Amino acid sequence: MRETSLDLSHFVMPLFACPGEGVVRPLQGLPGIAQRSLDELEREVEQCAALGVSAVLLFGIPEEKDEEGTGAYDDDGIVQRALHSLRARFPELLLLTDVCLCEYTSHGHCGLVRNGEVANDESLELIARTAVSHARAGADAVCPSAMMDGQVGAIREALDDGLESTPVVAYAAKYASAFYGPFREAAGATPAFGDRRGYQMDPANVREALRECELDAAEGADVLMVKPALPYLDVIRAVREHFDLPVAAYNVSGEYAMIKAGAAGGWLDEREAALESLLAIRRAGADIVVSYWTKELAQWL
Repeated sequence: MRETSLDLSHFVMPLFACPGEGVVRPLQGLPGIAQRSLDELEREVEQCAALGVSAVLLFGIPEEKDEEGTGAYDDDGIVQRALHSLRARFPELLLLTDVCLCEYTSHGHCGLVRNGEVANDESLELIARTAVSHARAGADAVCPSAMMDGQVGAIREALDDGLESTPVVAYAAKYASAFYGPFREAAGATPAFGDRRGYQMDPANVREALRECELDAAEGADVLMVKPALPYLDVIRAVREHFDLPVAAYNVSGEYAMIKAGAAGGWLDEREAALESLLAIRRAGADIVVSYWTKELAQWL
């Protein structure tokens, strides 16, 4: 009689690639998650694949950052090199990539900054170049998360010049959330000034989320993502009811860290709390869930 199921085919494991060799840098805010050099990343992916994980989402930590975020669209960048190595070793694994400039810019914002403001339109070309570079390196799907207006259309147009079959998983409704804290450590992407409320969404709004999804769908998005997940189950449900496209949700670092901390303090059963949380995200309507629990979920299931 169970109406909602958890199956590994619904889940995507986020991974963080960093420079070096033999590097496994644990993240204090994300127990069990680490930045890994490419050799160690391959070992981690091998373990995930052996457990039945079918998809990973790659983030990159570059050797150097600059004002223009050039490491994001460098064909020899950290994510591009990770894609080449993983594609060769794991041909059946779905490789998704986060497409944004924030990990690569010295100021930590998701687009170019001009005169103290994020320059939306000027950033689109670089975001599209990043997506094309990832697709050429072996990405099965690109996931633009910068929340620049028009980014999906710019990426779709760029990909349609020889990379037409690469789907776009759009972070369509990405909120300016307090639940991203541990991720900032993982990606080294804390803004050097201001915040991201100028281009990420107001947590108070749901009708706006539907407008954002409608715009991304019109621009060619193949999947619509809501981020975060647990505080926005109503948004996931609203998107599910209004659109026929597949719906994804990102079970973000703060959601993961809260339960990990509660379990470490002896106040929660981590496995039961995690399974209940993931079930809630699926029940709300998410077809795809990006979650730091994916590897552990594979063992639990």
